[in-house]
Amino acid sequence: MKIRRNTAFFLLLLILTIPSAELRSQVQVETSKEKVIISGVPYFMHTVKKGQTAYSISKAYGISVQVLTEENPPALYGLKEGQMLRIPATAGAPKPFTSVTPARAKDETRFTYHNLKLGETVYSLSRLYGVSDAEIIQSNPGIDINKMSVGTEIAIPRRDFMTQKQKFNDQEKKYIYHRVEKGETLASIARKYNIPLRDLRRENRNMRFPQVGDYVRIPSSAVPETKPVLPVETDTVPEKEEEPVVKVERPSGFTEVKDLEGTVNVAVLLPFYLRENSFRSEVDSSYVKGKKQYKYTKLPDDWIYPGSLDFVEMYNGILLAADTLRSLGMDININTWDIREDTLALTRLIKSGKLDGMDLIIGPVYSRNLQIMSDYASSRGIPVVSPVALMSNAVLKGHPSLFMANSSLVVAQRLISKEIAENNNSNIVFIHTDSTGKDPDVIRYRQMIFSELTKKMPYEDIRFRELIFYPRSAFGNDSINRISHTLSDNSGNVVIIASEDPSVVSETMTIIHGLSRKFNVRVYGYPSMIYLDNLDPRIFYELDQLVFSPYHIDYSLPVVRQFNLDYRKKFLTMPLEVSYAWIGYDMAYYFITGIGMHGKEFIEHPEMHRPALLQNDFEFERQNPEDGFENQKLFRLRYSRDYVLRTEN
Repeated sequence: MKIRRNTAFFLLLLILTIPSAELRSQVQVETSKEKVIISGVPYFMHTVKKGQTAYSISKAYGISVQVLTEENPPALYGLKEGQMLRIPATAGAPKPFTSVTPARAKDETRFTYHNLKLGETVYSLSRLYGVSDAEIIQSNPGIDINKMSVGTEIAIPRRDFMTQKQKFNDQEKKYIYHRVEKGETLASIARKYNIPLRDLRRENRNMRFPQVGDYVRIPSSAVPETKPVLPVETDTVPEKEEEPVVKVERPSGFTEVKDLEGTVNVAVLLPFYLRENSFRSEVDSSYVKGKKQYKYTKLPDDWIYPGSLDFVEMYNGILLAADTLRSLGMDININTWDIREDTLALTRLIKSGKLDGMDLIIGPVYSRNLQIMSDYASSRGIPVVSPVALMSNAVLKGHPSLFMANSSLVVAQRLISKEIAENNNSNIVFIHTDSTGKDPDVIRYRQMIFSELTKKMPYEDIRFRELIFYPRSAFGNDSINRISHTLSDNSGNVVIIASEDPSVVSETMTIIHGLSRKFNVRVYGYPSMIYLDNLDPRIFYELDQLVFSPYHIDYSLPVVRQFNLDYRKKFLTMPLEVSYAWIGYDMAYYFITGIGMHGKEFIEHPEMHRPALLQNDFEFERQNPEDGFENQKLFRLRYSRDYVLRTEN
């Protein structure tokens, strides 16, 4: 019995040690001699064998891992046995490997330690932690990472920040950056550089009282200039200079609305889905004894097609605004059409001439229809209001009478970039999902941040790191380590979430909330982050979160209380805090009163009009005289640690 027991133990031990021995064994990479021509380019076709990695294969063929993954994009996520790779036919001789694993003392101030997982390579780890593969290899001297067993601990270099230098327009200008010393003021610095104080303040608008260590930007007039090279005269016609946008002063207080008169014709073009709402029964299909049975079920009298619900609420808000203004003496005619994605229906409506006599058009919703409507309305000087958020503000180009009531991401990016520049001494971490480096939103956002930072300090002093987001399902607990690796113990940290994806925002916020107990960290995200259902609201308060939002409702205001009373009386329900009813009221009230009180001048200068609204405070601006207007107003909402939401405007 004892012999059998010992034999069984020996067999179990043998079975358990075989896999680890296999993993530790060196896997030689034999270069393929099979050559094929793909699109005129010669390649070797290599079949991946067990234990081979992108690093070992690239070494064998004498190419870089980057070239290997560029030719075989799936290799970025690890290699599988039997996978076919194409290798450019520039292969060199394979290089011998060494597999020495010396004992090392841990230094957690300089390194993060990662336990190797099956299929991981030097290249995948470099992408995971945002360092180069060469830095990982140098941090593990004498170790061939591609020959180590699963679970082996690898040192990843830790740095407070990384920044890849890029050229921006601001860099092309000549500036001096003066580091403020004790006792210095803007006036004394201006005297030191022999420049007018007003010029110095113009270049440093957000700095009234400089602190020791701050950087003051000295205008180019204080820098010796080289003589300009005169252009050679040619026969080309000089480009027409863009005319500056003329603005009038925006009222500091609210515009009083009273004693209105005249008639305003309003067209409302929203996707109500009237046809879908006309069906008052639905078909219920189920199997009974193996046969499909159809049963018609009558829908409740108050049933509304789900796709039209938001726009019915918006229309309700428009109706209430019209009722309010009629009580002040104005005659308002509302004409309504069900306009969805179908461009044919909108084209027919325009050709019918029914819109020619309109003073205001609200809608349509979809971008293609909005483009068609703006082309028509701009030629007639009829203001068109885009009622919902759009992916970009490109439609404003060449449409001077188009108004975007909901600002695009550009507005939020601009305001957040200015806010980040006020924390320029912090370690800045930029988190995004642009693994290809081609996302225009991410590229523009990064440039805005650097542009604002270089107004405050020299480029080389900026501490900036980028981190590509990967879900926790891909890396498990390493997702926490990746973000922790980017944060600094020695200074404040600013984390920027450059994504509106709910999973990206919620997971990143949750991780940072946990790390905030160890690190001094402040987070900036897009306005949509506060409307996520899968994110615990307590996180915002405990992070002392600042959010830029296009909406804010103060339920204590008389105008808000009256709106709720009127809405309940007329529609027998109350609008939720996130409802299109609020924006419907605000748009109609703002534009109808603007047209009624100021006429055509309001269309050219909407900044002259500022009535008290429910949840908005429209601040329309245009970039060029021939372009449309975009709302620039975002509320600064502070979720304070005492669980009170405050506005900082």
